[in-house]
Amino acid sequence: MRATFGVPHLTTHVLDARTGTPAAGVALTLRTAEGEVLATGETDADGRAGLGPDVLPQGELELRFDTGAHHRATGVPSFHPYVVVAFTVSGTDHLHVPLLLSPFAYSTYRGS
Repeated sequence: MRATFGVPHLTTHVLDARTGTPAAGVALTLRTAEGEVLATGETDADGRAGLGPDVLPQGELELRFDTGAHHRATGVPSFHPYVVVAFTVSGTDHLHVPLLLSPFAYSTYRGS
């Protein structure tokens, strides 16, 4: 079992595939499937952020990335004004939800 002392239970990393650089300043919202906001934040200069309570609630959660603002700030038209990644929490392990972003596509996976 990996120790998570000092590490939020949910982390993310957003990379802009168009430029090959971290996407800094992307606003984030972590919600339950019912819409209750658990945490908000934004990515740092390295495109990283930690969110959430000390222990994530079990069940379905949604992490929203406000990607449209990032693209507008870089002067690039885009198709997705935001990206919502839905996932299931079943345990107490640290979760990492990265986002690879481009103006007309995105991908994600469960990271480590």
